[in-house]
Amino acid sequence: MIIVFTGDDRVRAKSEITKFLGSDYEVIDGVDVDVADLPSIFLGTSLLATDRHILIRDLSTNKPAFDELPKYLHTPHRVALFETKLDKRSATYKALKASIEIKEFALPAQNIGQIFDIYRTAKTNGKKAISMLSDLKMSEDPIKFTGLLVSQALKDFSSRPGVKEKRILKELAAADLQMKTTSIDPWLIVESFLLRLSSI
Repeated sequence: MIIVFTGDDRVRAKSEITKFLGSDYEVIDGVDVDVADLPSIFLGTSLLATDRHILIRDLSTNKPAFDELPKYLHTPHRVALFETKLDKRSATYKALKASIEIKEFALPAQNIGQIFDIYRTAKTNGKKAISMLSDLKMSEDPIKFTGLLVSQALKDFSSRPGVKEKRILKELAAADLQMKTTSIDPWLIVESFLLRLSSI
């Protein structure tokens, strides 16, 4: 069974993904998936269990693999696809929409422009981006904030899939994982990423 979770409200999406997959699941970054990997991901079994729970993040950024997805809709496993942004005009999206459930989680638009400005500023001046961030810290959740950074980074990668854009996505994935697995203040992780962004 596959369900697609999409949108920039990562907190709500993550809560629903956990309800669907449980707390113990495999995580795969879609940008790194090769078309040849798909049979083992969707049809293969592990040594410990035949019933697998899998989260695949942003597979749609990897067009060759994403376009093959309709072939695997009858997977015996429980698979959640988390897509920060989906192209609703694509043939793959239409095939998915007709066959499986797609759940959308959108953030209110109020601070999105400011967050994207911070991201663009950080590409050249991390210190200035952090001073801009101080105004938003009180009203924003750091995980949602990071989700919006991911959506902008994915947009950049879609329009120009270069080495730097791919490195930024990997750094964001690492920051996201660090937020969920350590006790470090999430805003410190965000600020550290913003400071590094211009030199990535």
